[in-house]
Amino acid sequence: MIRVYTSSVIDAAAEAVWALIRDFNGLPKWHPGIAESRIEGNWASDRVGCIRNFRLKDGGTIREQLLALSDFDLQCVYSILESPMGVENYVATLKLTPVTDGNRTFAEWSAEFDAPPSRERRLAEDIGQGVFQAGFNSLKTYFGQR
Repeated sequence: MIRVYTSSVIDAAAEAVWALIRDFNGLPKWHPGIAESRIEGNWASDRVGCIRNFRLKDGGTIREQLLALSDFDLQCVYSILESPMGVENYVATLKLTPVTDGNRTFAEWSAEFDAPPSRERRLAEDIGQGVFQAGFNSLKTYFGQR
């Protein structure tokens, strides 16, 4: 099993960042790699068990299921159901923590998954930098950070 962990500090209140990312269907609003998204079956985008189906800007399609959502912990957990990445047993957690020194947010995004040994290092880098860090960088821009 591979574990990927990325963290960052965003110059915005945790509640403001959470208000944006808690929408499981809202990735196109803040992630640069996502072209469009929809929730299957007309479920609410904050209902545990809902499935988001989104298209990447490079044309790939991914289906993910919301496993947990906590407004108290500012955390969501989701799994990948279908993806062109070739990962299995993928579970990710996106968690925010208020930084008490200033009106900032400590953001953590991690995932565990299985992949063929020959692809582990590349997938870990692609997910850690190309997905997680790219998302954090975009959130920093969204909230006006330079």
